[in-house]
Amino acid sequence: MLRGMRQASSNWLGRIVMAVILGAIAVSFAIWGIADIFRGFGRSTVARIGSTEITVEQFRRIYNDRLQQLGRELRRPITPDLARAFRLEEQLIQQLVAEASLDQRARQLGLNLSDEEVAREIMADPNFKSPGGAFDPYRFQLIIRNAGYTEAAFTNEQRRLTMRREVAESINGELNPPKAMADAYNRFDNEQRAIDYVVFDASKAGDIPTATPEELAKYYDAHKAQYRAPEYRSAVVLSVTPADIAKAADVSDDDARKFYEANKARFGQPEKRQVEQIAFPNADEAAAAAARIEKNEITFEALAKERGLTDKDIDLGLLTKAAMVDTAIADAAFALAEGATSAPVKGRFNTVLLHVSKIEPEQVKPFEEVSADIKKAIASDRAKADIATLHDSIEKERDTGLKLSEVAAKLKLQARTIDAIDPKGLDANGQTVAGVPAELVGNIYASDVGVENEPLQSGGGYIWFDVTGVKPARDRTLDEVKAKVEEDWRNEQIAQRLKTKATEMADKVKAGTSFADAAAAEGVAVRTTFGLKRSANAPGTSPQLVQAVFASAKGDVGQAVGASATEMIVFQLTDIAAPAANAESPDMKRIEDAMRRALAEDLLSQYVARLQTDYGATINMDALRSVSSPTDQ
Repeated sequence: MLRGMRQASSNWLGRIVMAVILGAIAVSFAIWGIADIFRGFGRSTVARIGSTEITVEQFRRIYNDRLQQLGRELRRPITPDLARAFRLEEQLIQQLVAEASLDQRARQLGLNLSDEEVAREIMADPNFKSPGGAFDPYRFQLIIRNAGYTEAAFTNEQRRLTMRREVAESINGELNPPKAMADAYNRFDNEQRAIDYVVFDASKAGDIPTATPEELAKYYDAHKAQYRAPEYRSAVVLSVTPADIAKAADVSDDDARKFYEANKARFGQPEKRQVEQIAFPNADEAAAAAARIEKNEITFEALAKERGLTDKDIDLGLLTKAAMVDTAIADAAFALAEGATSAPVKGRFNTVLLHVSKIEPEQVKPFEEVSADIKKAIASDRAKADIATLHDSIEKERDTGLKLSEVAAKLKLQARTIDAIDPKGLDANGQTVAGVPAELVGNIYASDVGVENEPLQSGGGYIWFDVTGVKPARDRTLDEVKAKVEEDWRNEQIAQRLKTKATEMADKVKAGTSFADAAAAEGVAVRTTFGLKRSANAPGTSPQLVQAVFASAKGDVGQAVGASATEMIVFQLTDIAAPAANAESPDMKRIEDAMRRALAEDLLSQYVARLQTDYGATINMDALRSVSSPTDQ
């Protein structure tokens, strides 16, 4: 229910709850049953779950946001008819009902989250952090404002999301997939097969005569759709991000040098030390041990063994000073020379002797090497303060009716004109239009000429756009694409001849001729490949070949298209190797993790379905249709 901000918060709950609910929603309905939930009960409410209602206006807002999101992802406008074909309204209301069910359960359990904990969650979200890794209040406000949220509303939404996560985690717990299931999955994923095979390439097809005009025309008519010119749109784009308006030339060398000195760790590797530590129950014992080392009566390593400590017990690791939790111990360790042992050090928990066995010096890039990047970063940070002001100025000018190009000229900004771009982001010559993100392409195709569009949030700023023209898709004439049609016709002829040859050879082997003799008769060399797997294939193989190999029994002969449409492969399956089921192997652990996630999704879907039954979830189909089919009312 986060509109545009769902993406901004998906880094934690999206992975834990929302993706699970979306993936399990069909299963949920299969268990729940559709007939008992869809009822009519008043046109102002779309759904009711216990004491929670989803109003028509709430659903309409979320539904429209989802249409725009899909349009951006598919790079084409999603019409109401297409949305109904996808059954988008039913999928969305199922998701919202599932969310509301978890909210209701959290309230029933008395779960709550303090404002301080919510604030920590938000501040830890990487979406709200500056390039330096710190929470950026300006970026936070910019993102939530662009999504239509106040700080209070967004904070409340984060609290609900976290509660859903807690409920979900309490249900999933520690799930361990059955061993038989893991072994079967391992067998499917890691079984290896070996084949002997031959490749018939274009050289084995013989001479292909030039196509006659009649043959070309017939081929073109049968494949006209693949030569169709896509729809092209022209647009004016105005990008106002820190990168767009930053002026690195205005940053002085002095300011850049100060930044460099204050942030040296960002430009290289800080000093690291291999530190060993022996802890003592009191200061007197530590002092006595230090005196023995100082008099060369015993070494640090021998002292550790005398006290029954292993190398693992005393080794703190190769650490930076910042990585050491106890500041007193860190200060002492980084004051020692390499190979030296400290005097007794009073730490936070006990008294210790320290020994530094290795020092890796600090490695920092010189200022001259990074000064240009520093100036860009400083300029970009300074430009952030101007973004909100520019946003308001641009919106104010647009409210007067000025076109985007006129607004840019008036405010002395640089607007960009895109003469032609298709839904894939390509220009009329088939080249990628540089500097146009996929999200912008999708929005251009979700809009139309004369429509005033909301700006997109991007790169810490905004991108405005106006669609200025639409050139509809059309069928290209044969003359326009003749060269391509001739090439495709020729390739089809080659493929047909090679398929005939491959079939003839396969039939010979099936009739009793050895694979090697049949290959020699065709003048092709026998190759061998081992270790074919369903998911990781040898170079030169094709998905069609792998599919055919794994559909065969040992000794079977088959054929498949090769790496290109003008190659055919004939193979004989010579060996099948079942994988070992080693529970400790990284591969088996990966398989178990994948199955654990699948089981968690299934369990959560059943739990959500039970909550919906217990709380009496109902959906008003009439109200639902009033949103997705407003013209029908």
